Parts: sequence; structure tokens; C-alpha cells
Amino acid sequence: MTNDLFTEYFPDLTQFREKTLRFHRGELSVAEYKLFSGGFGSYAQRGGQTHMLRLRMAGGRLTKERLKFIVDTCEKYCVGRIKLTSCQSVQLHDLKADELCNIMEAAWRAGMISRGGGGDFPRNVMASPLSGVSLSENFDVMPYAEAAGEYLMGFIKAVRFPRKLKVCFSSSPANEPHATFRDLGFAANPDHTFDVYAAGGLGVKPRLGVRMAQGVSPADVLYHIKAMVDTFTAYGDYENRAKSRSRFLQDTLGQEGLIQAYQEKLSEALSVERLTLSIPQHSVTKKGNGRTTSHKRILPQKQPGLYAVSYQPIGGFLSPIKAAQLCRAIAPMEEVEIRLTPEGGLYLINCDAAEADLLLKITDDGAQTRFETSTACVGADTCQVGIGHSQALLSDCIAAVRRENFADGVLPRIHISGCPSSCAAHQTAAIGFRGGMKQTPAGPKPAFAVFTGGSSLQGQETIAETGRLIAAADIPRFLTDLGRMIAAQNTTYEKWLPQHKDALQDLINKYA
Repeated sequence: MTNDLFTEYFPDLTQFREKTLRFHRGELSVAEYKLFSGGFGSYAQRGGQTHMLRLRMAGGRLTKERLKFIVDTCEKYCVGRIKLTSCQSVQLHDLKADELCNIMEAAWRAGMISRGGGGDFPRNVMASPLSGVSLSENFDVMPYAEAAGEYLMGFIKAVRFPRKLKVCFSSSPANEPHATFRDLGFAANPDHTFDVYAAGGLGVKPRLGVRMAQGVSPADVLYHIKAMVDTFTAYGDYENRAKSRSRFLQDTLGQEGLIQAYQEKLSEALSVERLTLSIPQHSVTKKGNGRTTSHKRILPQKQPGLYAVSYQPIGGFLSPIKAAQLCRAIAPMEEVEIRLTPEGGLYLINCDAAEADLLLKITDDGAQTRFETSTACVGADTCQVGIGHSQALLSDCIAAVRRENFADGVLPRIHISGCPSSCAAHQTAAIGFRGGMKQTPAGPKPAFAVFTGGSSLQGQETIAETGRLIAAADIPRFLTDLGRMIAAQNTTYEKWLPQHKDALQDLINKYA
């Protein structure tokens, strides 16, 4: 964050303190406080006694300095829960009112502004987590994600948005940040240009994005952001909140009308703005130490002799003790930093072989199989609007699957969202679940709707099909039954599914 932005936003903290105290005195309702606090990246947790604070960091770059701030803050205020989010930010949970205000101010001073982390604002800009080091990427998009994040902060006070605006940059067809179906996404091409997609999104009535432009120079990305901001504010629905996300522009304008409107706003931006970027490409200067290493959680980087170590804390909750351990471990390691993933995990990048082996050992408490890398939102235990207890369900499912000792790959990664908001991107999953309630002869029971067939791979993007509700208590058995069917054929879910879609549906019907 630049000093200019800090100077602009810092006075807002006084108002935040005042409203937070009024909320705790009962002078503001939960809804009134939420409408205000979301713009500061903070929400009251269920029950209204404690709070969450979301720290934005463009591209999910968790540098050593940022990590140390988080660790020191957790130690000072006895913070017990750190959530890594699906939007590559960090949430601190269970904060009392005074703690929240003090931590927010300290975070801003440390360059981690939370302004716009929630509410109707531009959200944290996302990027492929291994951008700059991946063997399979087209080019490094991280510098552009960070420039976009800085630029979008300038709209927080200047522009009133209909709803939130999510922007991301993808460096490869893996499309981890979902560039082809966000509000605005930049998908890298091999020729060092971007294809630009807009008006996509998950949640209620999801949409894949519409391609607005091809072969865009990276120097011009801010013009496209300005064009999308102007299109969204000109044509977005300010009256009906349920239809005020950018994806509904595909309905109101039609795809051709949307493209035309966008191109008109782009032409205006190109004629009056001065937004051309000139960003020198960052290069990793560190060299390997001559040693090599190998493990399923250690990925070779495109820099010879360097590695990235994958770590998925179960459910996306990084314990403060583990965060402190990692902070101490990487402090002396040259150029090592953390990249947060859209699945609530992280990579430790730029490690030599010895460093990778050490960090592998430190992170051996995390997911051990693909199924255990499953994603879940924070859930109704914490979230004011949550319906399903996502974290409890994930914990029960992992415990049940571990008892079966299936081979890795027998079951896919699952995504569990506690409500239709799709905070865990269940609509992109091979198998996803969305929280709800199911009517039974014994009365309503907690349940989750099953989603199947989703994919975020560029060129294969598919919104998962919504299935029937299964009682939450039955879902672990549903998954172990599915695993037994697949294991009996000595194969993986990915290979099994194409010829057995009817069998999967029969199993869902059995439990539904």
C-alpha cells in the first residue's frame, strides 16, 4: 500500500472504532453493523460477541514480513484461529472489539490494509499461486496482480459499486484463480499477452465469463479494469441486490450487448486515462545448492535446483503455533516466501533441496492425500449467514476416509460451502456440497446438496450440476461407499467416473 492510500484511509479507523463500540452497546443491529464493517474487511461472528478480520494481500503473497506481523499479532492477542481463504487472504478469528480495532490499525501501518476486504468493494486481487516459478506457466502474472490490487484500492472511496468486484490473473490453463469466470479475469497466453474475461461468477445463478478481448498487452491491464468498473457501475443493478453481481449483466445486456458496452468503456478509458504499466519482470536470483530432492509435496520450480513445498492445513486453518514455526524456519532462507492458494493451502517457494526437505518435515501435519486437501468454508459455527457446519462435515469425512485407507486418488478433492454463496467454490468441484436443511419424517435435519461434474480447467470450464440433498450425518458413509466402489476396480475417481456416472447418481439417490 502506498503512503498516499494510507493517508487517505487512516482517518476511517476512528469511525470504525466508534461503530464497533456502538454495536457492542446494542445501538446498532447485526445487519446495520455488517453493512458498515464489511467495507473494512471485518464481520461480527455468529452470536455477535467476537469478530473476524480479513487481511488482503494481492496474489496471495505472504512475505516473511507479513507472516511475522501475523505471528506477532497472534502471540500478543492470543489469537487462536487463522483461516486461509479461497480468495488468497488471511482471516484472524475470535477477536474481541478492542483487539479487532487495535489489530486493524497495526495491520494498516504494516501495509496490510483490510479496507474493501468485504462489502460492495473491489476485493483482494487473486493470482496463480506459483506464478513466477511454475514450470507450466505461460508467464509471471504476479507483478500485474499486485499493480491491479494497488489500482483498485483507489476506487474504494471514489466509486459506489452495485456489489463486490473480484479480479484475478491466471498464469496457466490450470486456471486456479478462476480467471475465466470471475467478475474480471486475465488469462495468460504463451505469447505474453492476456485474454480478458468478464461477468462470470459463482453463487446463485452462476455464469462462466464472457471473453471481452484477446491478445491484450500486459501494459494495458489497468485500462481493462477501468472499463469493467465503468461497465459495472453504468449497467449494474443498484435496486435489486439479488441481481447486482456482474454476472447478471449477461441477462440484462445479452452477451453481445455486454461486449459492446465493455468495448465502449474501454475506448473511453484508452482516450482519457494514463494507465499504461511499465513493470520490470522480477527474476529469482537464488541458485540451487547442487542437491536434488523428491516428494509428492515438493514441486520443482523452473529455476534449476529450487523447489516449492505444498502444505494444506486441514480445512484451511493454519494454527498460530505452526505459523510461528514456519516464520522461524524461513527467516534465514534467502528469497523464500509463502504463496496462498485458492483452496485454503499454501506453497513455500524458492527453496533449495535442503530447505525443501526441512519444510516438508515441519508441515507433515497437513493433508497427506488429494482427498485431504479438500476445501471448506468457515461454516455456520462462525459465519453469520452460514447454514451448514462445513468444517465439522469435512473433519468427519476425513476421519471416515482415513479408516478405509484408500489409495491416493480413489476419492477426489471435495469442496464444502455452508450456504449458496459458494465461498468454497463447490460449483467448480468434481464433488461439491452446499449447506441446507432437509425435511424428514422426524423433522428438519442439517443436510448438504451434492454438486458433481465441476471443472475450472481453462477450456474445460464446467459449472457443477446441482443434485439432491443428503443428510449431513450420512455424507461420510456416502463417500466411503463411493471409495469402496472405485477401490474395488483398482482405479481413481477421475478414471472411474466417465463410465460410471449412472452408478454415482444411483449412490446419491440411495442416500438422498
